[in-house]
Amino acid sequence: MILVTGGTGLVGSHLLYDLLKTGNRVRALKRASSDVLSVAKTISYYSDHAQDLLNQIEWVDGDILDMASLEDALEGIKQVYHCAAIVSFNPLHKEEMLMINVEGTANLVNACLVKGVEKLCHVSSIASLGRNSTASLVTEETHWKTSPQNSWYAISKYGAEREVWRGAEEGLQVVVVNPSVIIGPGNWDKGSIAMIRMAAKGLLYYSGGRTGYVDVRDVTRAMKQLMESKIKGERYIVNGANLTYRAFFDRLHKQFGKPDSKIPIGKVMGELGWRIEKLRSAFRRKEPVITKETARAANYSYEFSSDKIQQALDFHFTPIDSTIKEVCEMYKKEGL
Repeated sequence: MILVTGGTGLVGSHLLYDLLKTGNRVRALKRASSDVLSVAKTISYYSDHAQDLLNQIEWVDGDILDMASLEDALEGIKQVYHCAAIVSFNPLHKEEMLMINVEGTANLVNACLVKGVEKLCHVSSIASLGRNSTASLVTEETHWKTSPQNSWYAISKYGAEREVWRGAEEGLQVVVVNPSVIIGPGNWDKGSIAMIRMAAKGLLYYSGGRTGYVDVRDVTRAMKQLMESKIKGERYIVNGANLTYRAFFDRLHKQFGKPDSKIPIGKVMGELGWRIEKLRSAFRRKEPVITKETARAANYSYEFSSDKIQQALDFHFTPIDSTIKEVCEMYKKEGL
């Protein structure tokens, strides 16, 4: 039997669908307050039998900060996919991210060792990879470097990975995936896919940075193939394409019939922008749309190599233009 943590999130819900459609028995750990209907919504994008598939999931209430609930959830489990994490670029969430992402991962690794789990797949991030100022191409061999460019989210994911590698040293078979910016249908107000809603309204401004993007289905397919293989003790960047932020958003704009971005945002304007947004969000008591971390990251330029996973699994990525077109069509069908 397989356990999935973070099953109600973007990656987790798509992974559950992938596992269920191939006949796997699946247990999913969730908080008591989590909405499992969000999983049914994700499945409905790809299947006319979403509720039937949802009913096949064995849901268990628990918390990755609670060792007792983790050990109960792991009873009879052979494989674990660890998708649970807090993703935020708001420094106010620093302590929560360090607790959930680092301490929670440490707890899960310890519980897996106690319960004799055969293999763990940890969903990390390109954020946990080093930022080498002398080279813009990032690979699995790029070493972590302390830098002001590292967000608290990056620091928390790096810490989580260290716990996974510690578990490997103690005898747990592990694989780690480092996805780039993940694109797919889900909660259009959260995470990376909130960019779809932003682009649907049209964006006049663009930043000068560059990063990687990947289809969520490529991420879960890579995870599943790695877990079904004999590979262990390895990490893999999962990145479908490297694009400037302007090129990415203008591809989205095209799908919504919006004009291309026209006005560049330099570092000075970015620094002013996040400060204004901080005051505005405090006054409205809402999460800021732009933070210091996102404003600065928008002008960083990095490319990410997926050569390693392509060679290890003969893996082929979905063309990013196909992903963008399909996800935008899903968004439009919901009439948002």
